[in-house]
Amino acid sequence: MRISELSRRSGVPNATIKYYLREGLLPPGRATAATQAEYDETHLRRLRLIRALTGVRGLSVAEAKQVLDAMTEHRNDTHELLGIAFGIRPAGTGAPDAAEAHPEAAALVDAMGWSVSAGNPARQTIDRTLETLRSLDIDYDWRALLPYAELAERTARHDLDRIAAITDPLEKAEHAVLLTFLLEPALMALRRLAQENESTARHTGEGPAARPAPPEGRDR
Repeated sequence: MRISELSRRSGVPNATIKYYLREGLLPPGRATAATQAEYDETHLRRLRLIRALTGVRGLSVAEAKQVLDAMTEHRNDTHELLGIAFGIRPAGTGAPDAAEAHPEAAALVDAMGWSVSAGNPARQTIDRTLETLRSLDIDYDWRALLPYAELAERTARHDLDRIAAITDPLEKAEHAVLLTFLLEPALMALRRLAQENESTARHTGEGPAARPAPPEGRDR
């Protein structure tokens, strides 16, 4: 397809597509003349990925390029790809000792028996969040996060089970990245829905809504 059709099918303006080509986010098409090229379904899929990362998740063009480059480079190594998506620094890049830098996160990780990189930025997030809560006189430490950690462990297992079922390396890489970047806001939204439901049941006297039977073959 010509760039005009690629633009029409993707909803991305011609000028933006050309910008993505210049920046290396979108691979070049097959040259048919000095100033013309043909594009195919892989370019359309790539454009949709770029739009998802920059539009839905809000990554900058440079950040989106890093993610897309990682998908290509590590398409056969899901663990490495997920580490890049999570922003984990590889060993040997000066990551501090986890227990010393983020003691509460380290205690939580140890209690859960998890194998987690010392450079995982989630460690800092946990310690800073708990510090902020205590500064507001809310008594909260890492032990209070254990029930949430158990739920998170189940969620992570479900995520990786879905990815493991995919056989095509590129599709697996795409799913690994998209589940990381795009599904996270939906998980937070689910928590808000569940909180409203629980509050309704506890405080309005309506009681919990009747839950329909799960689809055949699916547990509750």
